[in-house]
Amino acid sequence: MMSTDRLGRTTDRIKDSRKTMLETEELGVSILQDLHGQRQSLLRTHETLHGVDDNVGKSKKILTAMTRRMNGNKWTIGVIITVLVLAIILILYFKLTR
Repeated sequence: MMSTDRLGRTTDRIKDSRKTMLETEELGVSILQDLHGQRQSLLRTHETLHGVDDNVGKSKKILTAMTRRMNGNKWTIGVIITVLVLAIILILYFKLTR
């Protein structure tokens, strides 16, 4: 009788261990699936960030070119204004001296 009781308890323990093992395996599979999904999400984010970085680089080049053109235009306008002021002064000088 005692040996059958021990055998029954051992069988129950084995069944419980198998149940725990299956639950653990299911949990492990679920965790691996979640990790795979997170990895895919990180890879997509990484690619998006590379695209954004490229766009920022292009934008920086465009803004630099615009700044150069703006400064060139300022100098051109300054020269034109200076020439016009000198022309007005010369015209006034010749008008007033004659």
